Amino acid sequence: MDKEKLDIMRHSASHLMAAAVKELFEDVKFAIGPTIDEGFYYDFDLGKKTLNQDDLLKIEEKMKEIAKQNLKFEREEVKIADALKKVKDQPYKEELIKDLEKEGEKKVSFYKLGDIFEDLCRGPHIKSTKEIGPFKLLRASGAYWRGDEKNKMLQRIYGTAFEKQKELDEYLNRLVEAEKRDHRKIGKEQELFLIDQTVGVGLPMFQPKGALLWRIMEEFWYQEHLKNGYQLVRSPHIGSKKLWETSGHWGFFSQNMYPPLEVGRTLEDLKAGKKAEVKEEYLLKPMNCPFHVILYNSRPRSYRELPLRWAECGTVYRYEKAGELSGLTRVRGFTQDDAHIICSKKQVKSELLKVADFITYMLSTFGFKDYNVYLSLRDPKNKEKYAGNDEGWEFTEKIMEEVAIEKKLNFKKEIGEAAFYGPKLDYKIKDCLGREWQCSTLQFDFNLPQRFDMKFVNDQGKEEQPYMLHRALFGSFERFIGVLIEHYAGALPLWLSPVQVRIINIGAAHEKYCQEVHDRLLQEGIRVELDLLNETVGNKIRKAEKEKIPFTLVVGDKEIAAKAVAVRKRGEGDKGPQDLEKFIEMIKQENIDKK
Repeated sequence: MDKEKLDIMRHSASHLMAAAVKELFEDVKFAIGPTIDEGFYYDFDLGKKTLNQDDLLKIEEKMKEIAKQNLKFEREEVKIADALKKVKDQPYKEELIKDLEKEGEKKVSFYKLGDIFEDLCRGPHIKSTKEIGPFKLLRASGAYWRGDEKNKMLQRIYGTAFEKQKELDEYLNRLVEAEKRDHRKIGKEQELFLIDQTVGVGLPMFQPKGALLWRIMEEFWYQEHLKNGYQLVRSPHIGSKKLWETSGHWGFFSQNMYPPLEVGRTLEDLKAGKKAEVKEEYLLKPMNCPFHVILYNSRPRSYRELPLRWAECGTVYRYEKAGELSGLTRVRGFTQDDAHIICSKKQVKSELLKVADFITYMLSTFGFKDYNVYLSLRDPKNKEKYAGNDEGWEFTEKIMEEVAIEKKLNFKKEIGEAAFYGPKLDYKIKDCLGREWQCSTLQFDFNLPQRFDMKFVNDQGKEEQPYMLHRALFGSFERFIGVLIEHYAGALPLWLSPVQVRIINIGAAHEKYCQEVHDRLLQEGIRVELDLLNETVGNKIRKAEKEKIPFTLVVGDKEIAAKAVAVRKRGEGDKGPQDLEKFIEMIKQENIDKK
């Protein structure tokens, strides 16, 4: 079944669910019930009732009972006035209809499900409940009406449906596996990161092992950028209001930004009621770009300097609703592996090709070789929404498509999905469960070069505006680490593992040799830990296995006598005794090979 037909069937399943809820709960008020990527949901106002798992099972059974009746979905179009009469006891539907009336609609459509349920809906729907394939209700959660925290909290039920039972079973198995791989659960078990209410939601802190993982990634990132001709820059976490007004973020991006900070007085002054002598307003930066532009404009530039490739691992801050935050994958403060390439028109394509290669290399190095690419283009019917001129857009969109074709990217065009400042190529990597994650991106920017009047002197001695490319390879460190944890289920490759080797002793008499082995591995740059706690060897081994340590070395009398170590490898168990120096060489070589 193609996606369009599947979406229609799932939409019909959401109406079936609503019909079941109506029969089970008195005075229920209905909100909306759309399809989503992997299923559907419906929002209900059930008064003081909070749904639990038993309720979901009852609703699901009622859905099956109704579905067997082979009820038809029948469409009826009615005038606005008549529609309002139909929903006189349904305030959410009434609000939706009044909104449609304000937009100029004269009529709206309803869909009847036999004689048991009727719902305001544009459709389309399948012919009857007999065509709804195997379905499953997944979970219930709270959701504000229209996503606004000022509105009432509703009960949202999520479900899914497929054409065949086998497809549903496979999907449910993926959900079970995804739960095992949840980076929030693994992050806690392995003590990688922490999100604490005292610090603030959406603001992750990294514990020693997580910070070391970050450092490993960052060092690799810096090395590869320097090898690829990038220069490093740094910018502050805040910028003056004037900067963001000039860049356009104050007007175009305000829904993602936090209110201004007053920096013309201290907290002490504020508490004392003192006013600032000079009002100064700064904002937490949502992007690094304007700072890089200011650096570029700090002196005249020549075509001989181009292309300039400036890179920064810069932490930015964007507004997110508390209910939409999720571990490391959706946060309020995150570090972008940002870079801006400033070049001439002649250099655009070669720079795009280089970045495409760089993205492929970076993703594959971290184990991601399967991804989809989305070419986001402007909507030709609404050109006034975009910065830049027709010539610039036509040139850049054409070049981006040529690059995607030349690099044989599996790409899809998306009309109207471009940013207001330029077209873009978004890379969505697939993890081992086939889930897509937005990470790498490559974008043009017409907005900032215009707004900041960026110039360079060309080979004819005339001033010319450069082209500006934004790009990020990880996207953000936080999200990429979250995806890595889930992709590998916490069993990171050797070269990425914060702890590569753990040494455990059988008894107190073996502690000295364990320390010698530890120090020797450290000398060779191998990340190693000692476990000399007064516990059984079995317990220590189980702990190392749970923490997904790549290698565990067990030391006893035999190992001391032979200057060896007993090696256990993650996922493979006991590998027997090995000479210490040979083990070190093996680790070093595997480090090189895996990378």
